[in-house]
Amino acid sequence: MLVALADSLRPSITGRVLMPGDGGWAEATSGFNLAVTQRPDVVVVAACTEDVVRAVRFAGDQGLSISVQATGHGAVVPVEGGVLIDTSQLSGLQLDPDRATVRVEAGVRWQQVLDAAAPHGLAPLNGSSTTVGVVGYTLGGGLGPMARTFGFAADHVRRLQLVTLDGAVHEVTADSEPELFWGLRGGKCQLGIVTELDFGLMPVSHYYGGGLFFDGAHASVVLHAWLEWVGQLPGRANSSIALLRLPDLPHLPEPLRGRLTVHVRYVYVGGSAEGERELAPIRAVAPALLDTIAVSPYSAIGSVHADPTDPLPAWDTSCLLSDLPAAAVDALLAVAGPGRDVPLIVAEVRPLGGAVARAQGADNAVGGRDAAFNVYAVGPLPPPLIDATPAAGRAVMDALAPWATGGSMINFHGSDTGRPLDAWSGETHERLDALHQQHDPQGSFRFAQPHARRR
Repeated sequence: MLVALADSLRPSITGRVLMPGDGGWAEATSGFNLAVTQRPDVVVVAACTEDVVRAVRFAGDQGLSISVQATGHGAVVPVEGGVLIDTSQLSGLQLDPDRATVRVEAGVRWQQVLDAAAPHGLAPLNGSSTTVGVVGYTLGGGLGPMARTFGFAADHVRRLQLVTLDGAVHEVTADSEPELFWGLRGGKCQLGIVTELDFGLMPVSHYYGGGLFFDGAHASVVLHAWLEWVGQLPGRANSSIALLRLPDLPHLPEPLRGRLTVHVRYVYVGGSAEGERELAPIRAVAPALLDTIAVSPYSAIGSVHADPTDPLPAWDTSCLLSDLPAAAVDALLAVAGPGRDVPLIVAEVRPLGGAVARAQGADNAVGGRDAAFNVYAVGPLPPPLIDATPAAGRAVMDALAPWATGGSMINFHGSDTGRPLDAWSGETHERLDALHQQHDPQGSFRFAQPHARRR
């Protein structure tokens, strides 16, 4: 029956309609996290917004759930049944250098925006990984390498094009639909499918920064020194720190392979002399195994975190902290520092504050602004580590629980779906729930976190 229905849909779709066994099915149902398996009934590979409209109407008419995927970086729970709308082919990008704005379609990744903006001396508020899709990242807030300087990516959105459950296309701005405009920016909620996004660019052509990598034996002195140092940085300076365990693979830098290192990330928006003066105290703490600090074009920002670019099975979790005293650093080291054999590739701390703590422009639903730090842990999840990696990640969260706010940012909540999701304040949650009741009361859209809606 469903095959016949899918066949009836095909003539109206410019892109492709796929059923299990069709060519292209595996590519359309696999995402960046190979630990999450997508098993929809039908896939619609959209070639335009009208394809999304027709796919949504088809699903509504047949009483099927609706999921959406572009790059699959945000997949944390598997799709089971229904219609999966693949927006990866929506790759349009229009940049207006005079207004310092850009319009992207739903399949655009950050590196495409970086490359388009660079010749004009402009930069987006991208994430640490430049292979991530722009739309999903921004709808969840978007905490990137320049966040303390300019705020969240969601703060700079100007317009969204949204397809709602009734198949209507909404041009959402602060003036046209202010409540939707508020909720879509940071709510990462199941209100429809965003097919286009307009946002502002920053007047940044280069940055001074990169990474300092220290031997794990110096983890305690480096983390404690970093904590004291980072609290005194000006708004132009952005830093995070990670306990890093890279596998012993030949394509990785030799000094970092198969060992624990401490990775200090640094991005200074300004001149190299000023940037180096701010960096000097942490550079002097211990000898660096590897130093990649330099003046670089902003289009190379992905090298600062050097996140993986190839799909892999992974498990991740996070928490927000109200404070990070020395005792909390010691607690983190006790479960993930030297002498601990844990399967975590990264256990990182990102300070918030600065422009993150205050909305830039129109108010939005971004949560976690009042926290002091975000802590994130991620590890591989092949079958031999199916229990060990989650246990190690949860041990980090448990160790930091005395300083935790009880919440986590929606983009960082990760695979730990057993933990309650509290990404927003009670008032924000109520407003998001009201929007859900208005636009998708039956919960047909199923592409956000499983606890993103209060029941």
